[in-house]
Amino acid sequence: MADFVKIERGLGPDGRIAVVRFDRGDGINALSPEALRQLTDAARSFEDDGATSVVVLTGSAKAFSAGFDLKDAEGRSRKTMDIGALRRHLKLGPRLSRAWQEMEQITIGAIEGFCIGGGVALAVALDFRVMARDAHMRVPEIGLGMNMSWQSVPRMLHLVGPARTKQAVILADQRISAAEAYDWGLVEELADPGKAFDAAMTLAAKVAVQPPLSVAMTKLTVNRLTHALDDLASHMDVDQFALASMTEDHKEGVAAFLERRKPRFKGR
Repeated sequence: MADFVKIERGLGPDGRIAVVRFDRGDGINALSPEALRQLTDAARSFEDDGATSVVVLTGSAKAFSAGFDLKDAEGRSRKTMDIGALRRHLKLGPRLSRAWQEMEQITIGAIEGFCIGGGVALAVALDFRVMARDAHMRVPEIGLGMNMSWQSVPRMLHLVGPARTKQAVILADQRISAAEAYDWGLVEELADPGKAFDAAMTLAAKVAVQPPLSVAMTKLTVNRLTHALDDLASHMDVDQFALASMTEDHKEGVAAFLERRKPRFKGR
């Protein structure tokens, strides 16, 4: 099985920084079910790691992630799954974003190129995001007849507010430039092209010299307060996604995407 994720520990001040590199070598870093599992395992590998207080997550030089891999064989098998199997399979994404959100370490995403769909869902589960000025984000799910899931809508809402969240998610074809993402509060720092990782490491070093226990406890407090109602609000998003995936509009959205044409939605 291919190894999509590499972890380096012991970097930076007192060796308190770790780097998780997600690179499928395909130029777009699409999130196949196997990639989701490996990234979840990477986050969980820090559960008992008291030596690391900051984790930088980076994609390839060309892409953070193009989102869920619509061409992956395991992903495509969803079409023939019954609702029970589908619900189990659809838990892979929420499990990934939750694993990263619940880490005790401070997490920083370094975004180059593009960050799309599931890539955005993963990015907003982190504490901070550093984005190259020539990079962009896009949330295409609705344009494919799906809903934005992985409990990412409440996370975006906390960062950018209701109107911007609707704008990002509903206007599915619209690219969100790095400048817009920064202006909206979707990312915390911009970097020169090719330098997002370096900027993320500089930020990580500033965090790494703080007292680790105080940092971890502060993160936990902020997260608990911020996300207190998120589970209530978004526990249904897996079922909404399962429901949406059974619509004619979803089939049309994916077919149009693969055939590179404009979709024609009918609301059924």
